[in-house]
Amino acid sequence: MADTSPIHQIAERVERLLLRHEELQRTNTLLLQQVQSLQAERDLMKSRLQAARSRIDALLERLPANADTSPPQP
Repeated sequence: MADTSPIHQIAERVERLLLRHEELQRTNTLLLQQVQSLQAERDLMKSRLQAARSRIDALLERLPANADTSPPQP
């Protein structure tokens, strides 16, 4: 019975499509988790960058206004 009915063929295709759909849903969930993780990491890096900039700005403000940038001459 090599020939299968069209309904049987359609049912097999539907089953394969359902399996593929479930697989894609799992993949999508994993990708969403990865995006959230990367966004959190990005936000942390932005925060650390802002803190470093603030520290540098504070150090620059402490420098004398007429600071000589050349090295001292002997």
